[in-house]
Amino acid sequence: MLTLIIVVFVLGYLGIAFEHTLKINKTAIAIVTGVLCWTLFMVSSPEEGLLQSAAYQKFLAISGVENSQSPEASPEELHREFVTFSLSEHLAEISQILFFLLGAMTIVELVDAHHGFRLITDRIKTRNPKTLLWLVCWIAFFLSSILDNLTTTIVMVSLLRKLIPDKETKLFFASMVIIAANAGGAWTPIGDVTTTMLWIGGQITALNIMKMLFVPSVLCLLAPLLVLGFTMKRSFNTFTESRTVVDEPPSSHGRIMLFAGVGALISVPVFKTFTHMPPYTGILLGLGILWIVSELLNAEKDEAHRKHYTVAGALQRIDVPSVLFFLGILLAVGALETMQVLQQFAQTLEQTFGDQRIIVTLIGLLSAIVDNVPLVAATMGMYDLSVYPPDHMVWEYLAYCAGTGGSLLIIGSAAGVAVMGMEKVDFIWYIKKISLLALIGYAAGAATYILMESYL
Repeated sequence: MLTLIIVVFVLGYLGIAFEHTLKINKTAIAIVTGVLCWTLFMVSSPEEGLLQSAAYQKFLAISGVENSQSPEASPEELHREFVTFSLSEHLAEISQILFFLLGAMTIVELVDAHHGFRLITDRIKTRNPKTLLWLVCWIAFFLSSILDNLTTTIVMVSLLRKLIPDKETKLFFASMVIIAANAGGAWTPIGDVTTTMLWIGGQITALNIMKMLFVPSVLCLLAPLLVLGFTMKRSFNTFTESRTVVDEPPSSHGRIMLFAGVGALISVPVFKTFTHMPPYTGILLGLGILWIVSELLNAEKDEAHRKHYTVAGALQRIDVPSVLFFLGILLAVGALETMQVLQQFAQTLEQTFGDQRIIVTLIGLLSAIVDNVPLVAATMGMYDLSVYPPDHMVWEYLAYCAGTGGSLLIIGSAAGVAVMGMEKVDFIWYIKKISLLALIGYAAGAATYILMESYL
């Protein structure tokens, strides 16, 4: 049965990786994979190795059963109770990530509904291509550290549509935004979902991850920009602003909502540090405060017009399938973790490579092909916190590699998929024009982190 569960997981993984080829949404595949893994686990027979695991011993202690041979229940009944107990524990952990994501995504949508981000993008006035490239990339870098790389990419690509009339130039700029957004999201606990997972799971702390990954993340973007400084075609002419679409005028409340929303997001690590409450409680508190502010600002509008500015309206616009995707894939990974499969896989990697830095670097490169969320979730299950404590090199380096490695291919990150959908970027075109630049940045940041970790 264990072999069958692994086969189901691998097939689900492949289905997610080849989502565009199969034309089946990866969320549906993830949910089916997660539920099937736990169902097969439930109906399987108890295995000897599992009965000796720490998770099973914890279950016996909590349930009041002294050993698995207790006459009060048969081994099969104990196994089913253990699976139910483990599923409940994993669901409690997963729900923290889901509530955090829902809260953060709703805050971003509320700010966007009030056109708060226009206060940033409308201040870009330069029409020199090289200057604009640097400006757009660094804005995306810092914006994604506060928001998330997907939202930042959408905001910046929408801006590029108004600034750059030439299609080829616009595709190139939008592709560079992918590198910038992924690099910027990696160094803060709220900038990328994989870093958020590690933060909520207790593998990293907010201040330390920002201290250790800021410089590598900067190099991840700076290196390809410097290369472009020498290689970018001089045939790019200064262009004029193109406004084929008339934008809705920004809301007069945009400034208030922007500062309130950003304040709510960046206060979450502070809230956790001082109160020791889970991060999702901080994000929900921020959402509640922002909700109240939004209601007060739009109190005089009629019901139909006000709906666009409410949390109810924002919830209709957030990417719910992505949230369900995390649920499905984390459930599947949780089943493998409970069955000790990931721990055994970690031991195999240790025996093969012998160095966690090599292993994590390869995981980062693999994230360009396979979604980084299941990769990070699997790695979290491979290494025990008792052996690799919070802020260990494995967790810090994993946050960098998984966050930035997806830039190597257009399908390797949420930001890349967003650009692919918005601007119809061709897969092969991205490999020819951008992949080498992304690899240079990835390698520069990785080398910088290894040097910092070794000497600092």
